[in-house]
Amino acid sequence: MSTRANSPLSNTAGVSVTSRYTRTAMALHWIIAILIICNVVLGLSADSLPDDWVRPVIDTHKSIGITVLGLVLLRILWRVSHRPPELPAEFPSWERSAAHVAHFLLYLLMIGLPLSGWLHDSAWKDAATHPMRLFNLVTWPRIGYVMNLDPTLKETLHNRFGTLHTWLGYALYALLAMHVGGALKHEWIDRKSVLKRMIP
Repeated sequence: MSTRANSPLSNTAGVSVTSRYTRTAMALHWIIAILIICNVVLGLSADSLPDDWVRPVIDTHKSIGITVLGLVLLRILWRVSHRPPELPAEFPSWERSAAHVAHFLLYLLMIGLPLSGWLHDSAWKDAATHPMRLFNLVTWPRIGYVMNLDPTLKETLHNRFGTLHTWLGYALYALLAMHVGGALKHEWIDRKSVLKRMIP
C-alpha cells in the first residue's frame, strides 16, 4: 500500500509540505469512523432490543471498542511518524488552534472511552464466569487487578466506570458533531475544502 496520497507543496518558508493525508492515515480514519458509528448505534439500541439479543449486541459493542482502541493507537503512531497536512494558510489563528485542541480531545476520548468500557467490564461481578471473546473468535483478557478486587468495591467501581463511560460517550458525540460540522462549514461556506485531504 502506498503511504502517500498527496503531492508536495511548499509553504511560505519554502519548506516542503503535503496537501493530503497518507493512504494509511485515510484508511485508519475512515475505518475508525465507521466502527465508532456502529458502536454508537449498538450502544444506544441495546436497551430497546429483545432480551436474547442484548448479550450478543453488548459483546459486539465491546469487541468494536477494543478494536477502535487498537486502531487509534496505530493512528497516533502513524501520525507521529508522518506529519499531517497543514490547514490552509487563510484560516485564522484561532481556528487553527481550535482544530488542534479538538483533535487532541478527540484522540483522548477515543482512547478514554474504550478504556473506561474495559474497566467497567472488568469490574462486572460475573466477569470471571463469562469470558470476553473478541468477535467471538479469541478470548480477550480483562484487567486482572480490577477483577480481583473485593466484590463490594468492584460493584462500586463497576457503576462508576459505567457512568464515566456514558459521559465520555456524550462528550465524544458532541466533539464528533463539531468535527463534522467544522469540515462541512469549510467545504460549503468558506469554500476552503479540508475534506479532500482525507478522501482517497
